[in-house]
Amino acid sequence: MGFYVQAGTLSPQTIRRISISRNSQIDQIANRWVETITQLSPSFATSIGSSIGADKLDDFSPAAQANYASEAKKVLAELKVATAVDDTDRVTLDALSADLSLTLEMYDAGLYRRDLNNIASPAQAVRDVFDISPTSSEEDWKNLVHRMNAVEGALAGYQESLREGIAANDTPAKRQVRINIEQALEIAGDDGFFIQFATTAEAEAGALPDSLKTELVAAAKNATSAYGNFAQFLKQELLPAASDVDAIGRERYELFSRGFLGAKVDLDATYQWGIEELERVVAEQTEVANQIRAGASIEEAVKILDEDPNRKLHGTSELQAWMQKKSDEAIESLGGTHFEIPEQMKLLECMIAPTQSGGIYYTGPTDDFSRPGRMWWSVPPGVNEFNTWRELTTVYHEGVPGHHLQVAQAVLNKDELNDWRRNVSWSSGHGEGWALYAERLMLELGFLSDPGDKLGMLDGQRMRAARVVLDLGVHLGKPKLTGEGVWDFEYALDFMLKNVNMPKEFVLFEVNRYFGWPGQAPSYKIGQRIWEQIRDEVESKEGTFFDIKKFHKKALNLGGLGLDSLRKALTL
Repeated sequence: MGFYVQAGTLSPQTIRRISISRNSQIDQIANRWVETITQLSPSFATSIGSSIGADKLDDFSPAAQANYASEAKKVLAELKVATAVDDTDRVTLDALSADLSLTLEMYDAGLYRRDLNNIASPAQAVRDVFDISPTSSEEDWKNLVHRMNAVEGALAGYQESLREGIAANDTPAKRQVRINIEQALEIAGDDGFFIQFATTAEAEAGALPDSLKTELVAAAKNATSAYGNFAQFLKQELLPAASDVDAIGRERYELFSRGFLGAKVDLDATYQWGIEELERVVAEQTEVANQIRAGASIEEAVKILDEDPNRKLHGTSELQAWMQKKSDEAIESLGGTHFEIPEQMKLLECMIAPTQSGGIYYTGPTDDFSRPGRMWWSVPPGVNEFNTWRELTTVYHEGVPGHHLQVAQAVLNKDELNDWRRNVSWSSGHGEGWALYAERLMLELGFLSDPGDKLGMLDGQRMRAARVVLDLGVHLGKPKLTGEGVWDFEYALDFMLKNVNMPKEFVLFEVNRYFGWPGQAPSYKIGQRIWEQIRDEVESKEGTFFDIKKFHKKALNLGGLGLDSLRKALTL
């Protein structure tokens, strides 16, 4: 969907090996499209382990956007006259055609010229690619000198696109511009990202020639200066022209929703479902709180659980050992019953991340499984105590049966999936929807029968349901749930604070994210709903012949499809 590609987690060997197994006309078209994306987007190439463009950055200019759309149009034309030879081809044809068609719709809507938010826009992408750039050799750091020197040009091209929006009176909201001014100024500070990044060269790559060190320092200063100039552009040119309206509006919201789900949903019906789902989860939480202590409120139950010494882990070593134990137990219990887990996938390493951002995430295995799938916990500075009741559901979300089975199965299924299906085809509705489906499934299977563990799962489900209501309420201009006026920022923040058991600073960042990145946050919970609907449809169709293990295997073997394509592949 557009110039930005959600990359997979595969090694550079992937592209060379798949063509041996599948080489139909449609596979060839899909594989060539991946090659095109790799050439057009150095950040995508870096994300899949390719060395192509390792010394470059993406071009975010209007000309680059037009070129990407032109290339997408060519591929779509090829697909329209291509002949599918089997079911795998038919799925690829449907999914890739839908993806490219949406890409062109989003381009025609001019969304690139107002693309600015607090987490996932070119303003962040230019910097973020350095987080995944190789840094282990002298050659890597030579590439990074060029990549840092390319920051100025990448931001200049991005500014051209934003200036197009200014000329067309089609600009991002002032709220997002102000946040990005702060972010850009932080990067442009005397101890900003690029200055610190250059100082890590010695530690990352060992001894480097003095001349290269000098070049690194100079390149870091250039990149830092580029972000300083970008901050001034935002402040002096974009902010005065920026929109006073946060809401994206129904027509454009529908495009974003389709992009993040890979499916078209009735937005008004989904909003109403979100309200009802939130009420249902709160009622379920209340029931569980009463099991923890008779008559306890949700807040009182949380306090009881947080103070329970039997539900605490002390230090990252205990955390890592507990994660590994729970992960191993899930693999042992689910393999052969509800999932078919091949030997290569039975090893999932639980790791403490070297970073300290507070995130929890999964990285897939290499193509040959020489590096297994890994679940990472990035522990913030000073945090030494962890509550198992909050975190058990996260182990299932990131590991088994969540992202590990989802990603590793696609890696393993190289004989059936072309490059696009394995490397590019992904939507948060499919990926995160599956992970939430996995959490709820573990409750159904009895793995979260302890009231505390169940409350932890419901805590996350409540947040995801609340995001559906907030996101649709804001961007569709819905009336507040109180009936007085439409959703605004203050109301949205208060609503989220009442439904999320997290610090206000985190909630504030999240609400800003929802306001600036329409359709993304709801895709998790809506994706879960669609996954559950598809399973129910298949079960209804097959009756007594329904086998959940076979359903899961078939679904995961398809790779990361848009949810409309997934539904067709599994139910037709």
